[in-house]
Amino acid sequence: MSSLVLHAQRNLRKIDNSKIFQGIVIAVILLSALLIGAKTHNLSPYAIHVLLLLDVAVTIFFTIEICIRFLACPDKKSFFKNGWNIFDVVIVIGSLIPSGGTGILLARLLRVFRVLRLVSMVPELRLLINALLKAIPRMGYIALLMFVIFYIYAAIGSMLFNTINEVLWGDVSISMLTLFRVATFEDWTDVMYETMAVYPLSWIYYLTFIFLTAFIFLNMMVGTVLEVMSQEHEQFRAEQHGESGDGAEPASRAQIDKLEKEIAEIKTLLLNKS
Repeated sequence: MSSLVLHAQRNLRKIDNSKIFQGIVIAVILLSALLIGAKTHNLSPYAIHVLLLLDVAVTIFFTIEICIRFLACPDKKSFFKNGWNIFDVVIVIGSLIPSGGTGILLARLLRVFRVLRLVSMVPELRLLINALLKAIPRMGYIALLMFVIFYIYAAIGSMLFNTINEVLWGDVSISMLTLFRVATFEDWTDVMYETMAVYPLSWIYYLTFIFLTAFIFLNMMVGTVLEVMSQEHEQFRAEQHGESGDGAEPASRAQIDKLEKEIAEIKTLLLNKS
């Protein structure tokens, strides 16, 4: 009996790892996205009925696919240790909620999130999301420093420009919204010229603020994301070559090439001796 189970599990693993099966899953995810967009248009009752049948078919396919992945996993507990697997299971279970009655809004929202399953199916997209999630804690300190700068400039702007335009500089919170408009370059020159009519040197206030926020802090955030993405790419490349272990640093491309060259030289020496 156990041999039959192992044989079935091995076959399911082959199906799960098959490029054809993964391509079909991606195609169905894209079909699900098209169905979501089609439902937003004014359609005939017949078209709505066809879309409903297709939606049911997609839901059944996703249920079967997640069952295949679960049964193909040798260790069932380890299946739920993967965050992407948990995400897929939640989306699939949510898709089983009937789209009528009180749960209609929740069912529609979860069906919209089915498109995000494309991220869990494509390794490159998972790599980008993982890099972004790992970069968030580092960006948090930069965001905190940006908030401090925003608050200081907002307090100064509220004290200086309150009498010029109370709508834009009435208090600290409104001033921070105005500075966010300045930082995103949304008609910021209109705000500057209005204050320059009373305070000719107020351009210094705006230029220093833009230099700090839009140039320095924004580039710091971009640099942080790029650094984490580079580390993730190195780790992914090392895992592809089987060079990374638990708790070990991932091997670089140069190290892998050097190791392959040394192995080739050893093989050549052995062949010459024989």
